Amino acid sequence: MTASHDRRDFLKLAGVAGVAFASGLFAGRDGASAQDGDFHFVQFSDTHWGYSGPANPDAAHTLEKAIATVNGLSAQPDFVVFTGDLTHTTDDPKERRSRLARFKEIVAALRVKDVRFMPGEHDASLDRGEAYREFFGATHYTFDHKGVHFIALDNVSDPAAKVGDEQLAWLAADLRQRKPDDRIVVMTHRPLFDLYPQWDWATADGAKVMDLLMPFRNVEVFYGHIHQSHHHTTGHIAHHAARSLVFPLPAPGSQPKRTPLAWDAAIPYRGLGSRDIGVTAPSDYRLVDLPVAKA
Repeated sequence: MTASHDRRDFLKLAGVAGVAFASGLFAGRDGASAQDGDFHFVQFSDTHWGYSGPANPDAAHTLEKAIATVNGLSAQPDFVVFTGDLTHTTDDPKERRSRLARFKEIVAALRVKDVRFMPGEHDASLDRGEAYREFFGATHYTFDHKGVHFIALDNVSDPAAKVGDEQLAWLAADLRQRKPDDRIVVMTHRPLFDLYPQWDWATADGAKVMDLLMPFRNVEVFYGHIHQSHHHTTGHIAHHAARSLVFPLPAPGSQPKRTPLAWDAAIPYRGLGSRDIGVTAPSDYRLVDLPVAKA
């Protein structure tokens, strides 16, 4: 794949068939499929199960419809990952567990049974991940799939929005086992760069994470939290934010407050969806946003 599309081509591609993205540069063709690579996986983010409000009057069913979309893919993904904010925040520990349990029941409808989870601050910051771990286990971990090393980082259990020294040491120890040209995918909830700290769109010690990753030539970062597609590069490392499944948020700093974009009954689920990610050696990633089906 080559970086042959200019901004006009990219806007056309994004409007017609999602976003194709390769090695930090926009590429691909209209109608391109993320399922054409060595393997593909699906990213869900910010489902906020338990939310109730005008920003999404169908919040109780949007996740189910998104799951139906993924179940209907012609080629099922190798695995699915949820990059945080599985549930909507609540001060009641009992209700928090009830929402996590119901979320887990709904997600069991996925045809793919290899499903990976990560917490968001709505799931974990009020109890440092205690309830989350009861349902989903470790908040940070690694796994390998078809030649790619995946690293799930927790930058939400600490209320100060830090990865923290202990996890940084864990990450450094893991990376010492990698070679400079290994293929690495990092998954996290908050952005690891200062996208817009005024809106909590940053990780307090994200720069330390990036310093550890910079020596590796083939690194891609996938995250959530900001409820919209967004692409950024730190040096040679590309960062990709995913859409939410509850409500979209405004572009960084585009309005005074970080309030949800209004629901439009004429265009329901606008700005919502999941993402299909095709992976091709040595380091190409084809991203296609999957809209929520209306029925």
